[in-house]
Amino acid sequence: MAVVLSVFLVLQLRRSVPLDLLFLGGVLSVAIAGILTPGQALSGFANPAVLAIGGLLAITAGLKKCGMLDWIGQKLLGDVESEKIALWRLALTLVSSSAFLLNTALVAMMAPVVTKWCRNNQVSPSRLLMPVSYLAILGGVCTLIGTSTTLVINAQLYEAHNEQLSNIESLETSGADPQQLVQQVALAAELEPMSLFEIGAAGLPCAIIGAIFVVLVGPRLLPKRSDLVHQLDDHRREYIVEVRVQFSCKLIGKSIKDAGLRNLPGLFLIEIDRGGEVITPVSPTEMLQAEDRLVFAGVVETIVDLEKIPGLIPAADDFYVNDPKSRRARHLTEVVLSRTSPLIRSTLREANFRERYNAAVVAVHRDGERLTTKIGEIRLRSGDTLLLQTNVDFEANWRNSPDFYLVSSVADSEPPTHEKLPIATIIFVGMLLWLIIGSWFGTGQSWTSPAIVVLVAVTGFLLTRCMCMDDARRAIDVQLLVTIACALGLGLALQHSGAAKMVAEGLVSQVGQNPLLLLIVVYVLTTLLTEMITNTAVAALMFPIALNVALSADCSPRPFIIAISLAASLAFITPIGYQTNLMVMGPGGYRPSDFLRLGLPLSFLVGTTAIILIPWIWAF
Repeated sequence: MAVVLSVFLVLQLRRSVPLDLLFLGGVLSVAIAGILTPGQALSGFANPAVLAIGGLLAITAGLKKCGMLDWIGQKLLGDVESEKIALWRLALTLVSSSAFLLNTALVAMMAPVVTKWCRNNQVSPSRLLMPVSYLAILGGVCTLIGTSTTLVINAQLYEAHNEQLSNIESLETSGADPQQLVQQVALAAELEPMSLFEIGAAGLPCAIIGAIFVVLVGPRLLPKRSDLVHQLDDHRREYIVEVRVQFSCKLIGKSIKDAGLRNLPGLFLIEIDRGGEVITPVSPTEMLQAEDRLVFAGVVETIVDLEKIPGLIPAADDFYVNDPKSRRARHLTEVVLSRTSPLIRSTLREANFRERYNAAVVAVHRDGERLTTKIGEIRLRSGDTLLLQTNVDFEANWRNSPDFYLVSSVADSEPPTHEKLPIATIIFVGMLLWLIIGSWFGTGQSWTSPAIVVLVAVTGFLLTRCMCMDDARRAIDVQLLVTIACALGLGLALQHSGAAKMVAEGLVSQVGQNPLLLLIVVYVLTTLLTEMITNTAVAALMFPIALNVALSADCSPRPFIIAISLAASLAFITPIGYQTNLMVMGPGGYRPSDFLRLGLPLSFLVGTTAIILIPWIWAF
């Protein structure tokens, strides 16, 4: 108890302490004190839930790598111009998709899409990013794999179930009283791991009611703050970029507006060169044709998006790499020309840039001056910044070259592997079907384990090159996994030391034997702890307490397990209660009071719904 309380206190008093380090210190303390053996203390690192969570994070990264992010953004918000309609579409999409993707990874995918739409439509991101987090949280409680919380609790259920089966075998061997044996068999049945959709019996109504509240009431309670990045647009480098429309481009025959080239954030279409005829200013209704040359002025972040559109290639380079397989080995790099650069006073065509540097010029920036010359005809000067498509060795080879003052890579400029999207979709859908079929057979067999199913899907992504090992490694949140593994160890210490039983008996003695009142207390306590710490850690620590509360009150443990699953998952009141809240706090410009204003009534609403439904579905 002293170790657990110390962890809680340090979390409240010293927010700068890394969460994973703090829980690691806690689990090592109980191991050194002899409360757990080293194997027991560190068993969380081999827990199937931890492996399943890591695998789901990797799968989401694979879907993003294959262009799912761009496809979802285009289909979801491509033709939407109203904030209200955008919110409704987000509600329908996020609640349904977060039931099958970890909500943390889903928010990481969707936040850039929503932010980009907000900039295109002059809507403050603070109007939509908090709903994105809340809707993903709500959808996560509809299935077992929607949130890491239910995976953690299900792993503890699996261990408790196996332990109970061992107890039954011991009782049978010792010739125990038949009535006692029947009670133990009934308890083992109550501790069966959850099926894929079991928690959805209460989670889905909570999600529907919560989503309706977010869509209808949320806009009245959400702040409206200007986007900090948007405020800095005027101070960012503005490039001139010229692209050519290939015959294979899918934008041919579409108007500038329908092609999405009119309102790109930080990008302005200056003119179209069509066979020597210059069209300027460009009308939104102007239809794109093959071999059109489009001249833009804009910032590097939007040029990265423009460069990812298949069929648009830089007009200044006739040998630009456009083959998807070859382009995966290349990315965007910024260079600043030095005073002694051999490129000074020559145009890009005269400089033979590709032959000299094995790189293609995508765009040019000249400080304080909007260039109106076609990019291939610009005479370069010292201090000009060039945006290049380079190979992976360019930065290392030319960083110390006297030709450039500065060489730096552009983040997130690798093109998505669109050609792998059908394969990735088949693997992902196959994983879901496998999980659904496995839930019908229970969790007694290895092939039905969510961890095994998810890791097989990850292996499929890697073998089919939907993503590489580096992508999978980068996607895995080590801090999250270490925190969960160590919290599982602390939860085990609470159980084995008798501390959980002591807390449960004290709670029952104070509240009484009324199961509904006990359920409310357990739910509220879990909610409060989650808002102060974090969801997965609280779930791991509350499981043994909830189990012992049920046993002390002579009730079925199932309603209490479901209660802590929902209470630890539905965290809306503080930004630290759930990772997705922290993820949107900075981009949305939110303050903690913003989460309290919308999250408190939402938490009360879904909590009341859960407490009404749980005893009705899972009897005491």
